[in-house]
Amino acid sequence: MTSDIDKTAGPKDTPPAGPEAIKAIPVRHYGRYVTAVIAIAILVAIIYAFGQGKINWHAVPDYFFDDRIMTGVGKTLLLTVLSMLIGIVGGIVLAVMRLSKNPVTSSIAWFYIWFFRGTPVLVQLFLWFNLGLVFEYINLGPIYKNYWSDFMTPLLTALLGLGLNEAAYMAEICRAGLLAVDEGQTEAAHALGMSHGKTLRRIVIPQAMRVIVPPTGNEVINMLKTTSLVAAVQYPELFRYAQDIGQNSGAPVEMYFLAAAWYLIMTSVLSVGQYYIERYYARGSSRALPPTPLQKVRANLFSLGRPKGGAA
Repeated sequence: MTSDIDKTAGPKDTPPAGPEAIKAIPVRHYGRYVTAVIAIAILVAIIYAFGQGKINWHAVPDYFFDDRIMTGVGKTLLLTVLSMLIGIVGGIVLAVMRLSKNPVTSSIAWFYIWFFRGTPVLVQLFLWFNLGLVFEYINLGPIYKNYWSDFMTPLLTALLGLGLNEAAYMAEICRAGLLAVDEGQTEAAHALGMSHGKTLRRIVIPQAMRVIVPPTGNEVINMLKTTSLVAAVQYPELFRYAQDIGQNSGAPVEMYFLAAAWYLIMTSVLSVGQYYIERYYARGSSRALPPTPLQKVRANLFSLGRPKGGAA
């Protein structure tokens, strides 16, 4: 009986037959091809339409690095940095006041945020610029006294109009970040004997930065574009210089394209900086940090020519 079984059995070293390989057929998304063709057609039509216009495209590179344009770029960046500094500092103070248990300070912060978020930036700029029609002097007692027209310069008008308005938005961003930190962190710090101020500086704010940084980066980019409004209050920056050059050279539309190109360059640089800052603050919350743009480019280059299965 045993010999019969041994005769019918196959070789002991023969492995069992494995499952057959599945031939996966990718699904074809014809809608994507149609959408791509339509998008390309619209883009070509727009380029063709602009090509038919009487636009002197040579004026853009001719004035791209003009001294006045470069001065405007520098003043735009300076105004962006100073206005955001005012906005961030003011926003942190207002956020702490808003979260205070003191009804007076929280009410003042609420009223400030309500007023500056509820009125347009351009209206606020004109309000600061024209206060000299109401107040002839600014009198701060023994500290400072001068004519309002001499005190409220175009730069100060721009900083107050942009910075104080930004503080209202930053206050809500900072408040959301502070509220995102678990209350147990604060309770544990107080149990260890840390003061409220030290708890805020060393425990709450570092954790809140993960929530605060992304929208703050967007606010910086938005602030850089909003600086073009200060041309209305006689402060010379990129847009104002581009306007002046366009009027004098007879190419106003071309200079608007030039200004738009510079705004795109500056906002692109700020976007890259925002990405790296967000990546820095994501270290404690993510197991694997997202790849940098350079790492993405390298990965795509090295993956060219490789099969999807990863085999050589």
